[in-house]
Amino acid sequence: MPKEIERKFLVKNDHFKKEAERIYIRQGFLSRAKNRTIRIRIADDKAYLTIKGKSNGSVRREYEYEIPKKHAEEMMDHMCKKHIIKKYRYLVNYQGNTWEVDEFMGENEGLVVAEIELEERGQHFAKPAWVGEDVTDDPKYFNSNLSKKPHKSWRTVT
Repeated sequence: MPKEIERKFLVKNDHFKKEAERIYIRQGFLSRAKNRTIRIRIADDKAYLTIKGKSNGSVRREYEYEIPKKHAEEMMDHMCKKHIIKKYRYLVNYQGNTWEVDEFMGENEGLVVAEIELEERGQHFAKPAWVGEDVTDDPKYFNSNLSKKPHKSWRTVT
């Protein structure tokens, strides 16, 4: 059974950009149901359909399939729910692991989140100095929720 074990953190500064590879990503959601999300993603010149199950902490089922980019563009334009996610993803190698750092644009501009995929729950990993607060269990940072309630709409409490 394919599964994803992922930890998610806020990012403190832009030091991760120094030696990172950058990819432009657009993604939209066909479904954001409680027990599953169905997403279309276009990453540079490739496109994917991804189905993710309900999160159980940092673990969930995930199935991903490459699809024709033209089909993905049509689905994104005509079938996805509002607020298409736009972001730059930076791939950063750090002490044997690849970190994916998402710098959001558009309605989510100002939000920068780092993710690391693990082989097993509880796996030890080194954190770069630019990694901040752990937000793995906070659903407002899920991309599916950012497409419903973008970062710019969050109210700050003073």
